[in-house]
Amino acid sequence: MRTLSALLLLLAATLAQAGPKLYVFDCGQIYLDGVADFGLTDEETPVRELFVPCYVVEHEKGRLLWDAGLPLEAAKAAGARVTVDDYPLAYRRALPEQLADAKLAPADIRFVAYSHLHFDHIGAASAFPAATALMQKAEWDYATSEGAKYIRPELFAALDRQERTIIDGDHDVFGDGSVRIVFAPGHTPGHQVLLVMLEKTGPVLLSGDLYHFRESRALRRTPVFNVDAEETLRSMDKVEALLKQTGAVLWIEHDKALAEGLRKAPGFYD
Repeated sequence: MRTLSALLLLLAATLAQAGPKLYVFDCGQIYLDGVADFGLTDEETPVRELFVPCYVVEHEKGRLLWDAGLPLEAAKAAGARVTVDDYPLAYRRALPEQLADAKLAPADIRFVAYSHLHFDHIGAASAFPAATALMQKAEWDYATSEGAKYIRPELFAALDRQERTIIDGDHDVFGDGSVRIVFAPGHTPGHQVLLVMLEKTGPVLLSGDLYHFRESRALRRTPVFNVDAEETLRSMDKVEALLKQTGAVLWIEHDKALAEGLRKAPGFYD
C-alpha cells in the first residue's frame, strides 16, 4: 500500500506540474520618420512607432528573460523622448521596476537570451549579472568583431562579464520541448526566435527582428541593414514552416498594435 500511495502521490505531483507562463513587459518605443530602412515604402504602411518588448518565461526549472528592451538610461526620462544612436526613443519604467510588479527580482532570472544583440534588445543586460546567457556562437562572434553595428559597448560589456552557454543552432531551454530557441539568422548572423508552448493560450512564437511590421511578413521584405537578406528569407521560410507545424501564433515583437492588445505583467499567459 505504501508503494501504491507513493506512486499515486508522484502521479498527482506530475499532473499538478504547470506548463510555462509568459509575462510581457513594456520596455519602450522607437519613433520613425519613415520606413525605407526596413525595406518598405512609406505608402505601404502607416506605422511609425515600434513597440519594444521584454518577456519572462516562468518554468518549473527556472525563469528565462527573452529580450531586455531599450537601454535603462532612457527610462530616466520617465517616458519623455530621448535619442540613442540617432533614434528617438521613449521608455516609461525600467524593466527591473516592472519585474517588481510581478513579485520578481533580477536575481530570480536563471537564464537570459536575446533575439540578437542590437541595443534595443539588450538594454537591461547589466541588471542580470547572475543569470546565464544563452548565446548563439555566430552572434557572439559577430558582436565581438570589428565593425559590428548597433552594438552599444557599455551594454555589451555586461554580457562579457556574465556566465555564458554558447549554443549553435536550435536549443531546448529546459529539456522538455516547452521553451525552444530557434536559430533564424539573417538580420544578424546569430539572430534567433523563441517558441513557447503554452497550455491554455496555445503555442506562441516571439519573432525577434525577423519581422518588424506585419507588412514585412506579408510582402517578404527585409531591412536594408540586415547582414544577409537571402539568409533572412530562408529563416522566414523556416519559421513559417514551424508555425504551420506547431499551430503557433506569431507575435511580431515590434508590432505596437499587437502589443496594445496584450496582457502586460503582472498578468501573464499560460
